[in-house]
Amino acid sequence: MLISEDECSKILHINVLKTISNLLSLIRFSHTLFALPFALMSAVMAWWLQTRLFMYDSQIEHEHIVLSFGTVGVFVPNPWASELQSVPNEVHTTSIAGRAAELIAGIPLQEVLGILLCMVSARSAAMAFNRLADRKIDAENPRTAGRHLPAGILSVGQVSGFAVVCSLGFIASTLLFFPNRLPLYLSVPVLLFLMGYSYTKRFTSLAHFWLGAALAMSPIAAWIAIRGQVVMSNPLDLIPSVVLGGAVLTWVAGFDILYACQDYDFDRQAKLHSVPVRLGVPGALRLAAGCHAATVLLLAVLPLVYPPLGAIYYLGVLAVTALLVYEHWLVKPDDLDRVNIAFFNVNAVISIGLLLVTCVDLLVV
Repeated sequence: MLISEDECSKILHINVLKTISNLLSLIRFSHTLFALPFALMSAVMAWWLQTRLFMYDSQIEHEHIVLSFGTVGVFVPNPWASELQSVPNEVHTTSIAGRAAELIAGIPLQEVLGILLCMVSARSAAMAFNRLADRKIDAENPRTAGRHLPAGILSVGQVSGFAVVCSLGFIASTLLFFPNRLPLYLSVPVLLFLMGYSYTKRFTSLAHFWLGAALAMSPIAAWIAIRGQVVMSNPLDLIPSVVLGGAVLTWVAGFDILYACQDYDFDRQAKLHSVPVRLGVPGALRLAAGCHAATVLLLAVLPLVYPPLGAIYYLGVLAVTALLVYEHWLVKPDDLDRVNIAFFNVNAVISIGLLLVTCVDLLVV
């Protein structure tokens, strides 16, 4: 039976779309929501400094800043001192809509595009590489045997090509931040660190924290991409993004430990390393709770090193605390059936919610 040229074209088109759909499913593209909001949150904080739309309170001087910890004050050099010299004595626009318009007007479109492209391409490359590195392990694990590579839905060549394209796309996307060259210089080391996670469970129980550190780079990298020249002249400028990155690290490590509890039996048999294998499921759940307590603490500390954040942000932190408590209530040592609810639904709300309350808080300062 002969097939017409039009029919061949339609079949090819359908196959291409199906392959793209499978690749997006392979890397769980929707899970980009976990890290992307924190990169955008850091970016909004950095853009806010760039547009100088906030007023420092009486505790902050041009040369120093007081960080308050209860009744104890720490007097440290102000990383934004040079910029404060040109900060007006009053905010010209008082309405929220006006401030939002001024903030948006001061955000370079190429930086927004650069952050989005870098985040999506870097994560996609790392996830594709992870699926390649773990394909034999996934084939032996009943929970993961249906994934695209073990099931033969995608070939090694297709996934390898996708990983290469995404890696090159990530490096190319850093050019959008020129004349800031730091993102380009750091792009390859960042990719190597992201991909290195795929092998960690073969030799260390701290794999969860490597993953946390990988995602923690997102707010730090976004800050460097926007304020690279300032960071080069004054490394203290990085402090807010590092604190936020620390919160991301402990948050991700905590929920990855919860997620790994599902594979406790398989990991033991396969001699893979994880916190549940090392401490047992009850011990792993306690450590995950400790990680999330550290997350809340670091989020609470953030306004101390980034003064424009205030009451609305703190309400967001309280909401995050409640959600994390709920997450741990869902997962019991003898009942892991609701891990996926805790992993996907709750964490997406946390990341997107924090981004939104940060934006709102900065607009009403």
